[in-house]
Amino acid sequence: MTHGFDKDFWERHWRQGQAGRPGSMGGNPPNPYLARETGGLTPGTALDAGCGGGAEAIWLASRGWHVTAADISSEALALAAERATTAGAPERLKWVEADLGVWSPGTRFDLVMTHYAHPAMPQLEFYDRIAGWVAPGGTLLIVGHLRTSGSAGHGHHPPAEASVTSAAITARLDGREWEIVTAEERLRTLTGRGGRAAPLHDVVVRATRHL
Repeated sequence: MTHGFDKDFWERHWRQGQAGRPGSMGGNPPNPYLARETGGLTPGTALDAGCGGGAEAIWLASRGWHVTAADISSEALALAAERATTAGAPERLKWVEADLGVWSPGTRFDLVMTHYAHPAMPQLEFYDRIAGWVAPGGTLLIVGHLRTSGSAGHGHHPPAEASVTSAAITARLDGREWEIVTAEERLRTLTGRGGRAAPLHDVVVRATRHL
């Protein structure tokens, strides 16, 4: 099945209670790779591309970052903004409703990150696009769905068009411009609905843009 990943898709996705699913969404905690990959960075400006329910953006803001959090879904942004009022540091958060396939922030950031976002454009082209928003000396953090033979639908079995490999991402980061810090593929198990174990196949890439 081919997914459009347009605004209507994502508005339905959030309206239909997807906030309760495991992973980097809704009321769940921030993605575990975020603390590991950014904990040693000096807080500055950050962009969360496809922020969803805002867990990662709020986590960064609570640690001193000034975060622009962009998502195509007004449903997701409303949830995120509500959560931020009780989670701390809302003054360091800016919520932007935007189609990441065409929107441009008009500036560069010390950190650009994305967690499982897939807009209505080829996945690797999306990563190319957000990489251009990283300032010299800044960090790009991509957490995505790993392409596996079982990729068939959204959630824990994402469709092929929304899945990648770490090698596919790093191949597009010119070594004259980027230093690859992390490039890995991992399997972690989450607790899904009804207490069922839910495997999640992840790709994690972190790179630093040369000054």
